[in-house]
Amino acid sequence: MNELPRTSPPVSRGAGSPLSRRPSRRAVLAAATASAATALPLLSATSAAASAAAVDRHGDLLYIGTWGQNQVHAVRFDPVRGTMDPLGAVAEVSSNWVAAHPDRPVLYVAGGEQGGLVRTFRVDDASGALSLTGEIATEAVPGGSGGLSYIGLNADADTLLVADFATGCAATVPAGPDGGLGAVASSVQDTGSGPNPRQAGPHTHHVVIDPSRRFALVADFGADRVFVRDYDRASHRLSARTPAGRGSWATAPGSGPRRLVFHPGGRTVYLLNELTADIQILGWDSRTGVLTPRRLLTTNAPGHTGATSGAELAISRDGRHVYTSNRGDNTLVVFSADPGTGLLTETQRLPCGGVTPWSFSLHPGGRWLFVANEASGTVNLFRVDPGSGRLTDTGTSVAVPNPDCVAVRVSRGSAGPSRF
Repeated sequence: MNELPRTSPPVSRGAGSPLSRRPSRRAVLAAATASAATALPLLSATSAAASAAAVDRHGDLLYIGTWGQNQVHAVRFDPVRGTMDPLGAVAEVSSNWVAAHPDRPVLYVAGGEQGGLVRTFRVDDASGALSLTGEIATEAVPGGSGGLSYIGLNADADTLLVADFATGCAATVPAGPDGGLGAVASSVQDTGSGPNPRQAGPHTHHVVIDPSRRFALVADFGADRVFVRDYDRASHRLSARTPAGRGSWATAPGSGPRRLVFHPGGRTVYLLNELTADIQILGWDSRTGVLTPRRLLTTNAPGHTGATSGAELAISRDGRHVYTSNRGDNTLVVFSADPGTGLLTETQRLPCGGVTPWSFSLHPGGRWLFVANEASGTVNLFRVDPGSGRLTDTGTSVAVPNPDCVAVRVSRGSAGPSRF
């Protein structure tokens, strides 16, 4: 593989800047487009050996994307002691989003350049070092300032789901048994716009496959819609639905759909809207692929004023607890889910430990949560109570420049997931 050109200098930004004054996603993506990435391992054999000796080799690895910094950072995490040991930057590459394969030592990194680039890296579990193994462009025709807003594997770990914010497309890429990526299988264009200046056209933000594995749901920030696409497991392909009119569900104008999760029961979907910072509880019919509105809950604190921005959404493995982050309030909000109806009740609201909780990730073991506080430049560790779902700030954090997401690579020596 030819050597990739080096990145432009990292973008610096004051840690305490208010959300309302921060550069727009489009502006930052345009800056990132001006340069490609250098995707080479940064840990030399000597430093890798030193790092491995300094920390527990059997701990898990956290890989952290950095917004506008063109780096991926690594942290060694001990799930028994609850400690985080930073390993520093392990690749110089645009990293809008990162995702780890659940079984193979593979990390996927989504870039902000034109072309919708996704790169694959081999993980060295002993040192945390990354080695570039592949690169694909997911856009058939590069459009404007590039930028992928999400990548993630489906439940079968055989398809990489790609949300292209810049072009408003959802794409799928087959993943082989070794975690390597094949050619793009499908790319489906969203349509529509919203009243907010950031909604001049479609901006795909998230893609998930439903529990029946027959449909894909696409949250489109710009179109104020959740598009329902047909999904074929054998070919890994998405396709537009027919008849017309039943292929999407419209949110309130100006909502900005951002994240989707299914309740394990398969009949309820939770949608987090960014611009209005609320959660919509939707009914899901897996026979027809139709969404129906049920209830709307805010994630804003009572009396909230100023910027409003919902950011991340996750659900516990047993479906009993739903978690969100609110970038306007700099808070984490916990909801309990009724096991029969799937309806939510707020049970906890607490500070996120920093500024601008861009995203968070639950540890597969169910007892830890990692928050990427982008503006304050920290990844903060929270303890999860498996029974109540409540969070406790451990006070432990690591410094990472503008972290935007956290992917967890579980060590083969770690215990399996606990009941959660």
